[in-house]
Amino acid sequence: MYVGAALAVWIFDVATPAGVAWLRCLGAALILLLWRRPGRPAWRGRALLLAGTFGVVTAGMNVLFYEAIARLPLGTVVAIEFAGPVLVAALGSRGARDFAAVAAVTLGVVLIADVQWAGSPSGVAFALGAAAAWAGYIVLGSRVALAGNGVDGLAVGFVVATVVLSPLALGTTTVWGRPDLLAFAVGVALLSTVVPYVLDQVVLRRLGQARFALLLALLPVTAAVIGFVVLGQVPTLVEALGILAVMVGVALRSGAGTRTRRMSRGREDRRASDDLPGPES
Repeated sequence: MYVGAALAVWIFDVATPAGVAWLRCLGAALILLLWRRPGRPAWRGRALLLAGTFGVVTAGMNVLFYEAIARLPLGTVVAIEFAGPVLVAALGSRGARDFAAVAAVTLGVVLIADVQWAGSPSGVAFALGAAAAWAGYIVLGSRVALAGNGVDGLAVGFVVATVVLSPLALGTTTVWGRPDLLAFAVGVALLSTVVPYVLDQVVLRRLGQARFALLLALLPVTAAVIGFVVLGQVPTLVEALGILAVMVGVALRSGAGTRTRRMSRGREDRRASDDLPGPES
């Protein structure tokens, strides 16, 4: 995902960040359509509404994310983004571990934002907007996965998003005359959308949200490493501490979710054993 984001940064010199995000959406829609070829049911009724809403929210998240990384280091933006999913996940919890997770993420975001606010307040604002959209992506993505639409829903969603956000194509004029840049755009779509979002659909169905969130804790580190290796972006000490605090918060919240799920499974197992017929029957 973040190798694709690094490629996108290189296109920002000739296209707007929002325009590059639209190209990514268009490329993903074309790749997924050629691969999946969704049937008629995927284009009707509730399935179309759910997939279309998911696609527009996801594409909007990518637009905000690209506007943010055009102004701030990649690892910094990803760490700020985590405020959304973790805080939303903690809303339904009341345990001490959950509050500690929220406190850690909040501290991390404050540390990072305090460093970056003076240099680019708009970058921080875009990153926080992407955080809110990421929360929507997780909620809607889970519904798409559980509805059984899966990758077909992704294909339909990105087609809808490409049409809805088509005015952003005005920022891509230069790219269409450059085959090399078009190839970069296709690479961004493949690396940052098709591969990770298809895998998300698989993971959300098989591992559940708690383990999914634990794996997401790796993303700030991955983004920071890619930003350093590919783009030469070196985080300051305070930024590094902020990224670490976000990782701790995500890990705490994930651990709480895993523990809750195990306790729930234990209660279900006990109820099942109580329902078994005894020797006297």
